[in-house]
Amino acid sequence: MSSGPAGHVARSTDRPHSETTRGASVRRFTRRFLRTSDGVAIDAVYDPGAAVYDGSRTPSAHPVFVVAHGFTGAVDRPHVRRVAQAFTRFGAVVTFSFRGHGASGGRSTVGDREVLDLAAAVRWAREFGHARVGTVGFSMGGSVVLRHAALHPRQTDAVVSVSAPARWYYRGTAPMRRLHWLVTRPEGRVVGRYGFRTRIHHRDWDPVPLSPVQAVPRIAPTPLLIVHGDADGYFPVDHPRMLAAAAGDQGELWLEPGMGHAEHAASDELLDRIGAWVVGRAG
Repeated sequence: MSSGPAGHVARSTDRPHSETTRGASVRRFTRRFLRTSDGVAIDAVYDPGAAVYDGSRTPSAHPVFVVAHGFTGAVDRPHVRRVAQAFTRFGAVVTFSFRGHGASGGRSTVGDREVLDLAAAVRWAREFGHARVGTVGFSMGGSVVLRHAALHPRQTDAVVSVSAPARWYYRGTAPMRRLHWLVTRPEGRVVGRYGFRTRIHHRDWDPVPLSPVQAVPRIAPTPLLIVHGDADGYFPVDHPRMLAAAAGDQGELWLEPGMGHAEHAASDELLDRIGAWVVGRAG
């Protein structure tokens, strides 16, 4: 498969696709529908990265980044492809669409059963021979990487949570009040389906899942990085500070001046710093 002019990754079968990149190196992309433990089909893409296939190195010599996108994102969205491309300078990258998003099956549970989607993507990443896995999540995906690391210990070697909430049911900002309307109201879910191409489950959480701030203490000793913008319009800075306090000495907090929310607000420079941090902890 190859990247189209709009940043989309063209669909292929499960067979690898070779692509010549700068310096005549070869990139072999693979796209597959993964099956989660509860039976949902998840659309996923593996990019070996420029750092891996340079003609002399094997996948086991580099980490693989598993990227968990934010709510209403998907594997083919340009902002997700931009993040993936940034991390290919440091290792291989697996991207995927959470349930209810893009071509994946099922319906979104807004951070609950999405942990199973991430677990399937991590398992697949290791099948390519990578000994070390770093999970990087944004917004909803940021909460998922925290909960995944807590609930599935030893599946990941480094965790990065960007623009994540610390607690559930937060309605303290206008964007979050709009999001709650989208998720909880029938007319909101119609807008989600046709306006944002996101299919949202109509049932309330039962039971309420482990919250991000409750998950964080369970992640140790896996290295944890919390990244948040001080201009985030969704979750103010008390959220990352709560997460950092829960992590104690096992976590690191980067409070980024002037940064807004999630993938769209993450600069290329910040993505490079995150990539280098993962390599330093999981590489």
